[in-house]
Amino acid sequence: MRARLPKQNQGGAQNMNAMIRQAQKMQDEISELQEDIESRDFTATAGGGAVSVTVTGKKTVKALEIKPEVVDPEDIEMLQDLIISAVNEAVNQVEATTESEMSKITGGVSLPGLF
Repeated sequence: MRARLPKQNQGGAQNMNAMIRQAQKMQDEISELQEDIESRDFTATAGGGAVSVTVTGKKTVKALEIKPEVVDPEDIEMLQDLIISAVNEAVNQVEATTESEMSKITGGVSLPGLF
């Protein structure tokens, strides 16, 4: 003889199934967004446009442009600093965009390990 679950427990199972479907939908949306962001380019400049860096959404440097007038053999450190600054800014753009767009999907809930 099988025991029947009280009606309230049956509703709990339905609610659990709905939660699982919602979680799967969110996971699919997150995967789609990650692919979209990874396919984008992010560009940042430093030194008033003297150095321009483009990185992919995967945080890989794709392009680096240096205006000739900023190249001073006597001040290589300044050029290095401009490059570092532009790269860091471009990477920060990737991270900020990822965080902002992910929070639209997750409702602002932080899900460690997703991005």
